[in-house]
Amino acid sequence: MNEPTNEQMKNEAKVKQDICEIGRKVYEKGFGAANDGNISVRLSSNEIWITPTGVSKGALQPDMLVKVNLLGEVLEGELRPTSEMKMHLKVYEMRPDIGGIVHVHPPYATAFAIAGLPLDAATLPESVVLLGTIPVAKYATPSTQALPESIAPHVMNHQGVLLENHGALTWGKDIQSAYYLMESLEFTAKINWIARQMNGTRQLSIERVKELVALREKMGLQGETPTGVICPPGMDVCFPSEHATTPAQPLTVKIDEQQMEEIITRVTKAVISQLQPPAK
Repeated sequence: MNEPTNEQMKNEAKVKQDICEIGRKVYEKGFGAANDGNISVRLSSNEIWITPTGVSKGALQPDMLVKVNLLGEVLEGELRPTSEMKMHLKVYEMRPDIGGIVHVHPPYATAFAIAGLPLDAATLPESVVLLGTIPVAKYATPSTQALPESIAPHVMNHQGVLLENHGALTWGKDIQSAYYLMESLEFTAKINWIARQMNGTRQLSIERVKELVALREKMGLQGETPTGVICPPGMDVCFPSEHATTPAQPLTVKIDEQQMEEIITRVTKAVISQLQPPAK
């Protein structure tokens, strides 16, 4: 095995320092309590640095980090890697373009995850452009193989997921990008939660979303955009379609007053059902 060059050693030292810095940021922002969360950075095609188990993200030191390969085998480090390492490895395996991953439990985003509600409403221009849609990955017990399997369907077309009853996960070209996506995710969740309390979860019109999608494509950003909306003719607001999985199209047929009332009633029931807690 070849000895690392001075440049490689400097690069690894910076990577480890970056992980510790992000760890302090997420801890100070209240994105996790005690030892919650884990962070990783891809070092090469087959090596990553990842946070250890049982250590607060706010107390991380470079010598605590663990280097592993994509098989999960420890290459360097005295501590054990996070028990949720398999989730990180799955993203790196599926997305060679990804350089950093952040998993934490930000309160508002985690509340949406517990409620099983995706962040897919076209409410904020910034979230449409920079974040895209954030789906909910089905619940899987942490540290088990079921966890990476639960996120796999979402990795290619999104920049992050809500982990049902667990937390949130974001990935990016580098660790800074992954962290800022997590900040945006939590901010979007908070704004949407506040708007729900005001019964004000109006979505952008399809025309406005199309403009934002064009801007997103111009910026070279990946991932799906939240376009599942209903915009009834004659109304200046849009509503979320019921469990939309494909982009909704503008309604072009003529709708009479009775049909309009039926649409409003159906949409209102759909919104209220999302605001109410599930029956025990």
